[in-house]
Amino acid sequence: MKNINKLLLVIIMGLTVSCQDELDINRNPDFPTEISAGLALTSAEANLSAVVGGEFMNLGGFVTQYHTQAPSASQFENIDSNNLNTNYADTPWTQLYAGTLTDLRYVSDQSAAINDTGSLLIAEALRSYTFQLLVDLFGDIPYKDAVQGAGGFLTPTLTPGAEVYADLIAKLDAAVAAYEANPTEPAVGFQDVIYGSDVDNWIKFINTLKLKMYIRMSYTPQANPAAVNALIADNNFLTEDAMFTTFDESVNKRNPFFEVFLSQTGLGDVNNIASSTLFEFYNENEDPRLDAVYRTNVAGNHASIEQGTGNTFNNKATDYSRPNVGPQTPVFLLTVMESHFLKAEGLIRYASGAGAKTEYDAGVAASFELYSEHFGLSGGNSAADLTGAGGAYEYVETGDVEAAVRQVAIQKWAALPYVNNIESYIETTRTKYPEVVPNGTEDYSIGNRIPSAISVLAGTDIISILFYPNSEVTRNPNVTQRNTLTENVWWDKKSE
Repeated sequence: MKNINKLLLVIIMGLTVSCQDELDINRNPDFPTEISAGLALTSAEANLSAVVGGEFMNLGGFVTQYHTQAPSASQFENIDSNNLNTNYADTPWTQLYAGTLTDLRYVSDQSAAINDTGSLLIAEALRSYTFQLLVDLFGDIPYKDAVQGAGGFLTPTLTPGAEVYADLIAKLDAAVAAYEANPTEPAVGFQDVIYGSDVDNWIKFINTLKLKMYIRMSYTPQANPAAVNALIADNNFLTEDAMFTTFDESVNKRNPFFEVFLSQTGLGDVNNIASSTLFEFYNENEDPRLDAVYRTNVAGNHASIEQGTGNTFNNKATDYSRPNVGPQTPVFLLTVMESHFLKAEGLIRYASGAGAKTEYDAGVAASFELYSEHFGLSGGNSAADLTGAGGAYEYVETGDVEAAVRQVAIQKWAALPYVNNIESYIETTRTKYPEVVPNGTEDYSIGNRIPSAISVLAGTDIISILFYPNSEVTRNPNVTQRNTLTENVWWDKKSE
């Protein structure tokens, strides 16, 4: 992870080059000497984007079967075989807790001290996003007595995931209420490199994040139809993607997935190749996103292999289609496309499906727009061609809630490749779509996954949670390691 740490340092220093103070990201923000709230926010956003757009982009791509391990390479066979060890998450866990969340705590403290409700709202939005991500991947996490600043707990206890969710929603509501009662221009200004301190956009981000969290609870006793319907009725959701775009063509200033996993200064573009699971879904449905999600091979053609079968070939990665992520591809935290699919599912579950088709169609259209703007999508069938009458993705209202949810879930899975792979992993875990079916029974055209050919898990089992980092378990007696990667996160209640 040396490359990603260098990337973070260079990005942050580049963002703050016009400032008099330099940012040392190894300095503890709880004991600042020269750091400002604005610089700490920039650092937090860079750290979060490096994790979501780097290591977790790679992990999510394997589990959701966007990519698989290339022949003649073995760097990520541990992920492709569902055989992660207890050291896997050491670096991203540390980056999120000691980096992102510690910086955001500093922003919150400094903003509260001067009654800067605008900056406080931004910090709370990102803090909640980060903790929600940790819950979704690790289950119960250090929360209530974690990241408390000077004098805080060094060995925080685990808070149940359901309690974390409830508290995050309450804190988001409180941050919005405080801002509306006393709106202030965020002092962090353009050091918020996601929305440039546009509080209206951050409130839309918060509403979309809350809707995502409520939908995540849809298979649990904590499901809240009234809250979902109220949010949808207000309809104040994302109109601009929340993305980190501060990359350029220079080494260590590039997109983290490109920098670490694809560039010649990283792992050399020799590991990640197209999985037939997603590839054939696009191909068989004549979906032009195939050309936006994947680069062609050296011969200018597209080719893929089935998940985990790389050991049966002697070819090189360049013989296959590979992820189409470039040096300046943004890292997306939350998108307009997702907001439409979330609304569609909410309407299906809690409003008898009224209006779901409109949101479903808008979600597919927003996906095409995103890939057109950032991944070079052009030509071929349009979103309207595919979702229109008789189209491969036409929304069919059958009156069956789960059948309708499946349509939304499959389109979300098809819309997230290299936009936010870890979100796709979490959603496939929640909904079980695309289903993992026995090898030989799959129908890629409707969206099916298969067990990786090298999986160490039985049958159609797949990773549904991560081990706690070994670094956390060894230093914190309040964290006990789980026994298996097939345990369920608290909201993972749908029968399999």
